[in-house]
Parts: sequence; structure tokens; C-alpha cells
Amino acid sequence: MQSLAVQGWEQLVALLLALVLCSLIGLERQLRQKSAGLRTHTLVGLGAALFVIVSKYGFGDVLDPPGVVLDPSRVAAQIVSGVGFIGAGLVFVRRDIVRGLTTAAAVWLSAAVGTAAGAGLWLVAVAVTAAYFVVAFCYPLILDRLARGKPATALIQVGYEDGRGILRSIVTQATRSGFVIEEVRSQRAESSRPGPAQIDLALRVQGKGDVNELAADLSDIPGVHRVDVGPDEENEKE
Repeated sequence: MQSLAVQGWEQLVALLLALVLCSLIGLERQLRQKSAGLRTHTLVGLGAALFVIVSKYGFGDVLDPPGVVLDPSRVAAQIVSGVGFIGAGLVFVRRDIVRGLTTAAAVWLSAAVGTAAGAGLWLVAVAVTAAYFVVAFCYPLILDRLARGKPATALIQVGYEDGRGILRSIVTQATRSGFVIEEVRSQRAESSRPGPAQIDLALRVQGKGDVNELAADLSDIPGVHRVDVGPDEENEKE
């Protein structure tokens, strides 16, 4: 019954702090419509805090015999490796386009915030949460300002099925994403497979948007089976 003596407001405040801070991080992801949102981040952070609290206070009744030593830091180390599996499940690759890295990092950070709250490092937990929002909201503004100075130029190669009006959809998506199409080259691809003819399209685009996001959007167009992004070699020679 010795472990019951350490249960009190300090542990409840630590759990409440982890709940609030990780909910704020999850809410930002939820508003951006990411795969892991409010509930995922909150539960990860709250669970991490509980693991640390159990590690710190949950084994007082087994410390009475002499020679018994516990290392609470081992639980924190296992939290780091355990949350890695959740983060890995949020990252996926589709046609050489990687998505989910920021959300996976946010889940990992939520676990760290929960661990800090559970360990009693409340000021550190609040500071890291504030730093997260600086990164989430201020860094994109800085990147946008840097991108305005020199618009991105890239060569996008797209493979798609002919005869479905896909070229019109590709041009529309590129324009909607803030890019100007400087050059278009297309040719019929050689293929021994039965079915619709395949077209290889090369687009030289320039703009202030994210080229990788454009490539991901193009890969979602029905009939598009390949999207490759590379630097504009002609522009680099200049």
C-alpha cells in the first residue's frame, strides 16, 4: 500500500498539463486535415505522461527490500522507441512522393511533451509546445518569403493514359497551384501492353508553390501512372 501514498494532485496536474499541451498540438494538425489529428496526439502525449508517472511513483512498494534498485529513465527510453512505430505508420511513399513526415514528427514531439510533463518538467513542456507552434506557423511564412525572391523552377515528367482529357487536368492543377507552365513537350510512349496509349509529358514550370505538393496532386489525377520531379537543367546551366 506504500505506492498509494504518492498519488495526489501533483500527478493529476502533470496528466492535465500533458492533456492540454498535446491537445493544442493535435488541434493544429486536425485543422490542417492531417492523418493524425487531435485524438491521436492527445492520447500519445497523455499515455507518455502516464508511463513516466507510473515509472516514478508506481513501484514504491517493491523498494523496501534492500538491494532493489529501479531506473525510471528506462521507461522514457522505451517511449521514444515505441512512438517510432506510430510515426512510421504515418509516413507513406506513393510514386516517389513522401507524405506524413511532419505529422509523424509532431506525434513524436507530443510524446516528448507528455514525457516532460509526467516527469515534472512543466516549464520545459510548455516551452517546447510554444516552440512547436513557432515552427508550425512562423516557419512557413519565412519559407514563403524566401521563395518569393526566387521562384522555383522544375521539370516535371508525367506519364498518363491518352484520350481521357488528362492533359487539361494537369495544366489546370499546375496553374491552380501557383505555377506558370513555360514549356510543354509530349510524345507517345512505346508500350507492348494492351489498352489505352500512354503519353510521356514533360512540363517546365516556374512558380512560388511547392513542387513536391504539385507532384503529389498530379499523381492523384485518375489516369496518371507516373510523376517524376527533377531540377531544370537548362536553368541551372544559365
